[in-house]
Formats: sequence, C-alpha cells, structure tokens
Amino acid sequence: MVDLKKRKDIMQRSIKLGHCICNPKLSCPCEVFKEKNVCLCAGERLEDMPEQVELTKFVENAGCASKINQNDLKIVLNGLPEISDPRVLVSADTCDDAGVFKINEEYALVQSVDVFAPSVDDPYTFGQIAAANSLSDIYAMGGNPLTALSIIGFPIETMSHKVMNQMLMGGIVKMKEAGVVVIGGHSIKDNEVKFGFAVTGEINPKEVITNDRAKPGDVLVLTKPLGTGIIGFASQIGRASESALKAVSQSMAELNNISSEVMRKMRVTTATDVTGFGLLGHLSEMAVQSKVTAEIYAGQVPVFDGVLECVQKGIISGAVDRNKEFATQYVKAGKGVSKEMTEVLYDPQTSGGLLISIREDKSEKLIALLKKRGVAHAVVIGKVVAKSDGQIVIKK
Repeated sequence: MVDLKKRKDIMQRSIKLGHCICNPKLSCPCEVFKEKNVCLCAGERLEDMPEQVELTKFVENAGCASKINQNDLKIVLNGLPEISDPRVLVSADTCDDAGVFKINEEYALVQSVDVFAPSVDDPYTFGQIAAANSLSDIYAMGGNPLTALSIIGFPIETMSHKVMNQMLMGGIVKMKEAGVVVIGGHSIKDNEVKFGFAVTGEINPKEVITNDRAKPGDVLVLTKPLGTGIIGFASQIGRASESALKAVSQSMAELNNISSEVMRKMRVTTATDVTGFGLLGHLSEMAVQSKVTAEIYAGQVPVFDGVLECVQKGIISGAVDRNKEFATQYVKAGKGVSKEMTEVLYDPQTSGGLLISIREDKSEKLIALLKKRGVAHAVVIGKVVAKSDGQIVIKK
C-alpha cells in the first residue's frame, strides 16, 4: 500500500530544492512518477518488474569486455606509491593475476578481486560465471581459495529483487562447489548490473606460480577454447545461435580448479589466466615480464563453434580494438595467418582457461593428465623460443 503522506513529504522536499533528493540530476516529479505513478524515493516499487530478464540487454559491454583496457590502466597506475613491505611477494608491479602476502616461511595469503557486467542473460548462470571468473586468478597462481566476499551493483528500484537473489544464489553455489565460503559482501545501487567477488586463498610462499618465469624451450598450453567475448557480443545484438551460447556459457561456468591442481603437480614454469585482455594481451604480459619471445600457432588454438563465422560477418566488439591498442606493439603476424583468427586472439575472454608455460618434455604428460581429469580442450598452442624484451609471433 502506498504511503501517501510519505510520498507527499518526499516530493515537497524535492520540489522545493528543484532537484530529486535521491538523484540530483532529475527534477521532481520524475518521468517514472509521471508514467507509472510511483515515487521511488518514497520507497515505492514498480509492480510490473519482470522476474525473467535478459541481463545483457541492460549493459554496454558484456562480461570481461567491460574491463578498462591495458593502455589506460598503465597511465592510471603510473606514479602510484611503490610497495616496500617485504611481506608482499607478488603485487601489481608485475601485472600478475593476484597479490601474495607472506605470513611465515610456509604460509602466505593470495588475494584477488574481479567484478564485471553480465556475460549471459540468465541471472543464476551469470552468478556462477562471476564466481568461476573470480576464482580463476587464485587458481592461476597455484593457490587454494578459502573465502570470498560478494560485490554487486544493481538497479534495485527498477529490477526485480528475484534477479539479484538468483545472481547471488548462482555465485554462492559455484563457490560452494569450489570449497569456498562466501562470508559476506557489499552492494550498491547502480544503473548497470555488475557482480563479482573478492577472493582470499592460501599458498606456500615457495610454490607461487607467477607470470614472469617462462623460459626458451617451454611450450604453451591453453585449457579452454577462445571466443566468449565474440559470442557474448553476438548475443547482445541477437546474432548468436543457441548452441554457441550454450557451449560458451558452460565453459565460462567451469572452474579452473582441476587445471590448477594438475599444473601444480607438474611443477610448471609459469601460468596466467586468459580473461579480459584476450590471449595476446595476457601472453604479452607473460612475455614482457619473462623477457622472452613466444610463438603462437594459430591453427592449433581451440575456438568455440560459430566464432569465426561471427568474425566473418563483422560481429566483433569494440573491446577487441581496445585490446589491440596495447598488445599490438608486441605482436607480429606471420604469412598465412587469417585476419579472422587474429581477431579471435585479441578477443576478451570471460572466465577463460589457463595459459601454462611448461618444459616441452613435460607437456605431453601435462595434457594427458588434464584430459584424464576432464579438461577436454587442453592443447599446445605455441612455444617460447628466445630471450628478448617481450615479443609474440603468430604463425599459421
């Protein structure tokens, strides 16, 4: 029931100020009140908010395509205070996946946070993907995740509470699958939906897997196909097939825990996860930090069905161009490499696979163990060939 006295008091205050007291950008009465006879500032809610929504229709950039690009990040981070605390073993200085803080000689904390806009339409599935993506940084470092805090931005006045509930439910269930406890969280009112987690894990300080140790002679192994960003963008504009969406959604919701367990057992050289900066963006960070040149064999890189067809039709999000702005300086494409495949290599991934650098004589066993544990798409996609200032060569 509408509290007319409360409505009157709120609206009188707003009208007197010449601004809505909840959103100073608006006048009072606002358009919602004029059209729906509902005063959101008085705590009233729209009665016709659907519980079934298509989340990607409410965002500009889906999934990890909503990340700020590497060029802008470099500018923003430049000049910030350096970390001098000796307990910090890994920080943002090396562009790694997570920070590592040493507690003692045998124990350290590994921490990361990841928040992004919806990558799929279904709220529960989005919650699962947000959880899997947030955990991936911990897995990439070889850590064991323990606890998480949820972080959510949500248009609570104009979207059903059930939608937010299902996002949280999906995330909590996926975290539980990983053995992680969601011990709390934080929420803000936002016009665009955003969701993710801050994750804390544990790791032995002597066993941290960083992104700066790739060596000539190593081979590069990728554990998931590419193309989630392209299919996600295709979905936003109504051009993605149901089968492609299903395959991509399942992959994004899959944890990288098994890949992490296997690579720890195999004592790999280095690793990172492939997310918003695309394969070439994340590989460029690995190459620069390790001071090596890496080759990518485009024909061996796994790609989701329908991705190349989308690229051929020009279905490529602007996030691909933003990734190029940074990574292109390190990349050289050889003869015979298709333009379509090059676009895919820059495509921002949401909850993508791990990119692992390992000695060539150990790679066959690594892939065999991964496949035995259900990581079906694990494959060698390239090689570290020489010391350098950090370069990538794409071969056919």
